[in-house]
Amino acid sequence: MNFIINNIDEVKILKQIKNKVAAKNFAKKWKGIGYEKGDSQRFWLSLLNEVYGVEYPAEFIRFEDQVALDHTSFIDGYIPSTHVLIEQKSIDKDLRKPIKQSDGSFLSPFQQAKRYSIELPYDERPRWIVLSNFAEFHIFDMNKPQAEPEIVYLKDLEEDYYRLNFLVDTKEKEIQKSLEVSIKAGELVGILYDNLLKKYIDPQDPKVLQDLNILCVRLVFCFYAEDAYLFGKKNMFYDYLKTFKDSPEAFRNALIQVFKILDEDESSRDPYLSDELLAFPYVNGGLFAKEDLVIPRLDEEIIDIILNQASSGFDWSKISPTIFGSLFESTLNPDTRRAGGMHYTSLENIHKVIDPLFLDELKEEFNEIMEIKTINVRKKKLEALQDKIASLVFLDPACGSGNFLTETYICLRKLENQILKELYGNQIMLGAVHNPIKVSIGQFYGIEINDFAVSVARAALWIAESQMMNQTEEIINMDLDFFPLKSYPNIAEENALTYDWNNLVKAEDVSYIMGNPPFVGAMLMSKSQTNEIKNLYESIKGSGEIDYVTGWYLKSAEMMEKNPNIISALVSTNSISQGQQPGIYWRYISQRYNLEIVFAHQTFKWNSEAKLKAAVHVVIIAFANKNNPNVKYKYIFTDKMALKVNNINSYLLDAEDVFIENRKDPICQVSPMNFGNMPRDGGNFILDENEKDALIKSEPISKNWIHLYLGANEFINNKKRYCLWLTDADPSEIKSSPTVMKRVEGVKNFRLSSKAKSTQKMADSPTLFAQRTQQVGKPFIMVPATSSERRKYIPIGFLDGDVIASNGALIITDATIYEFGILTSNVHMAWMRVVGGRLKSDYRYSKNIVYNNFPWPDPDQKQREKIEGTAQAILDARDIYPYSSLADLYDDLTMPKELRKAHQENDRAVMEAYGFDWHKMTESECVAELMKMYKDMTSDK
Repeated sequence: MNFIINNIDEVKILKQIKNKVAAKNFAKKWKGIGYEKGDSQRFWLSLLNEVYGVEYPAEFIRFEDQVALDHTSFIDGYIPSTHVLIEQKSIDKDLRKPIKQSDGSFLSPFQQAKRYSIELPYDERPRWIVLSNFAEFHIFDMNKPQAEPEIVYLKDLEEDYYRLNFLVDTKEKEIQKSLEVSIKAGELVGILYDNLLKKYIDPQDPKVLQDLNILCVRLVFCFYAEDAYLFGKKNMFYDYLKTFKDSPEAFRNALIQVFKILDEDESSRDPYLSDELLAFPYVNGGLFAKEDLVIPRLDEEIIDIILNQASSGFDWSKISPTIFGSLFESTLNPDTRRAGGMHYTSLENIHKVIDPLFLDELKEEFNEIMEIKTINVRKKKLEALQDKIASLVFLDPACGSGNFLTETYICLRKLENQILKELYGNQIMLGAVHNPIKVSIGQFYGIEINDFAVSVARAALWIAESQMMNQTEEIINMDLDFFPLKSYPNIAEENALTYDWNNLVKAEDVSYIMGNPPFVGAMLMSKSQTNEIKNLYESIKGSGEIDYVTGWYLKSAEMMEKNPNIISALVSTNSISQGQQPGIYWRYISQRYNLEIVFAHQTFKWNSEAKLKAAVHVVIIAFANKNNPNVKYKYIFTDKMALKVNNINSYLLDAEDVFIENRKDPICQVSPMNFGNMPRDGGNFILDENEKDALIKSEPISKNWIHLYLGANEFINNKKRYCLWLTDADPSEIKSSPTVMKRVEGVKNFRLSSKAKSTQKMADSPTLFAQRTQQVGKPFIMVPATSSERRKYIPIGFLDGDVIASNGALIITDATIYEFGILTSNVHMAWMRVVGGRLKSDYRYSKNIVYNNFPWPDPDQKQREKIEGTAQAILDARDIYPYSSLADLYDDLTMPKELRKAHQENDRAVMEAYGFDWHKMTESECVAELMKMYKDMTSDK
């Protein structure tokens, strides 16, 4: 029986213990050694072979590849299969400091490596850049080019060896094969579904759609059952139906008969039915219980799909129930079909939740038991571990098609099968021997609002149970009865936020809560969803500003109040760990229910496989009662890196528990920041270049009222828009300009047609912008409201007082060059990246969250003057390139060296003003210190 192999298979599990010893020996052997030219290749070949088990490392890694840049430079090391580029330095080199190049420029090792990477063919561009000086490994994830590096020290390799697993961790071919089969299966179901739907008299009737969904679930189960020999022999479903293939009416009746017989106990059946029909087993479980299921008239095309394409033409036994469940649901669910067709949650993303939640610990316990030499002791320990696994209870309160539950079941059964292999693997079990399987799908509970997803989840779990039972049979050399189904998936069709979870499973029985609740932001929720959140959070201030997923956090916390041993891990939109949301929902539930975060995955893309997909940026947050005895360590994960930490705050940093609040005024004595000017005009005040020229030509007086009008997009990309600014215009002059008057009338009509009373009131002053925040004539700093996440610095700049800032930007009037230096520094950017919000993945700068809560330094006069000088140098460096937009200048690949150096000097000056170590402090450490300052500054407020 073919089956899914998980991200960490059995071979890798058994290697982990050996790897730890090997890492210790490797670190000892290479301590104090490290000449770049003489030792580099030996070092990497030894590491890959001795620690990571690469049998032929010389074929796995390439050395000294020539760089096309100048034909005199060479890449120190490159691993093609995992896309790792290595920049090696001698042991006496500081990996953080710039090094003089042959052309006279100064580049840090990372900048040098990035320059090499640009010259590689696109399909060889590195996913990872590793800097090494033999004593340290600095690891850069190029999917997050602005993130700080993860650092692994040679002396700590015994404990941290797993953090370099990405060097050799290629995707399993078996997973890819199973994925391809499952996608093909999903496509077949889609074809069948579309053809059946056409045959219904009223295809829009909800009952018709419900019956069609059930019909498809039954057919898929039969396709799988015959290929997995669950019906007794292969192709049994096909062999019975093919005798009726020439008569669509007879074929339909035969299908009805099969469904009926599968729901009848053998003792209750009509003994005079055909032997072929009576040969089908009794399934049980409710899948075939609905007697009034409407099956439409069939035609030759549908019969051909069922018999030749789906039944005999495809092997369903090879599908992954985890992946196929999602594919199946999205294929048949009208909402997801409209959104772009099939999608699924990847095994990799599921394991980001379940591995650190419980699976890694169980596997580690198994490995430790296997090291025990005394056979009887090892046997008792294995039996106890099997009982422990069978006692665990899992709840997914937003289970969808059951992918988290199904994958968890498969992983636990695989671990149980390893145990059974050790206990019974060399025996032939004959006679009436009890069933040795203890792990049951009855341990898994789910809540799902969609009726069809509930049916799919149940079917997926049954298929998973069959596949794993087949593996057990091979281990114990014994046939086990699958039918009739003896255990049932406990999936409730309910709204999880209005349903009492204890009605499904008692809190006292639950071990883990997990899943990925709906990705719905606060601004996109329906009225009913908004009310659900407000009802849960009662009168908590700001409850209307938090995402839908926070409802699952609160409901999980309520379960934990009854059972403090539960640990919960939920996938969530990353917005709940940014901006004001942590200060609303997490402050409430963590303090109300005494909770803490025990592990967290920082922001990553949760990809959908839908054809019209839009990746959602998510985090994973695991939390538990502070007194939970099952929590031993805390970890922060960044992709495949894991950092053991002391505390994880609501911004997913190793820092104190701090809540950044929405604040109207700055906490420090600095110039106030305001929003740009909002027209709310229906476009009537706004002009493009051609409209501006035509208006001035026809009505020259309008030139006095036309100003350059810039928001974030225009400012960064050097685009031009204009606006009519009539604040000081004489009414008689406005009336003398027909085009301007027409636009003013357009503003008035637009505002009057609004449903918002506040906008309607603004119709009384149609010559004015709805919101005016700047005084024309006064220069100001412009901060774009949104900017690409791929930029290290948000482009900030000074603008002339005659420019009008749109509501797509924020402004600081009469700001100083010193304030500009602080705001454009890496310190402020680090703060913004953590506490600011996101628009999709772009940075979203907030006045009330980012700026007003930012802790400013208290520099002495010399430090202040130095910052003023470095800030001016940034502006001067920009002026060298007058024809380049800020987008050009701040692209990491094209940033001029003068500008890069100016920013680095400014960063250094600002960090010194804070008393931070410019050479050693990481970005997360910087933000942790800022949060301490914030806490001190606001403690009396």
